[in-house]
Amino acid sequence: MAGEGESGGRRNFGMAWLLLCLAFCAHVADEALTGFLPIYNATVLVMRSRYNWFPMPTFEFRDWLTGLIIANILLLLLTPFAFRNAAWLRPLAYFHSILHLLNGTGHTLATIFGQTVSTIHFPRPAPGFYSSPFLFAGSIYLLIRLRATRGSQSQSRDS
Repeated sequence: MAGEGESGGRRNFGMAWLLLCLAFCAHVADEALTGFLPIYNATVLVMRSRYNWFPMPTFEFRDWLTGLIIANILLLLLTPFAFRNAAWLRPLAYFHSILHLLNGTGHTLATIFGQTVSTIHFPRPAPGFYSSPFLFAGSIYLLIRLRATRGSQSQSRDS
């Protein structure tokens, strides 16, 4: 389109990256405000008791929230590189979008079933459900933009 510069959106995935990062910020707030962590921790403990290999950790609220805030800040700090269509950021962008697509799916399925595992029930909707549509939309948009911009990455390999 006429008038669209390098950061204008057509030759990069910057806006999609930014929107997914903001959706992730909203999702962290949603989880923190709706009681996600106690359900997560209980689910992890049940899974560990059933499967010795289950690798997920449990968290204290402060450590969990601090870690997610730091992750959000770091991801937001990468936004200028997404607007430059940096080739090195693309694998992380794919991972970021697929992770949040699965995250939104998990919250939606938990809402539908009213449980995470057979012994962990909660009132519907599941904690973190309200922001799940933003995770879905942001993830899909980022995947679309990554595909649309894959040929224009050669100009920014050293960005």
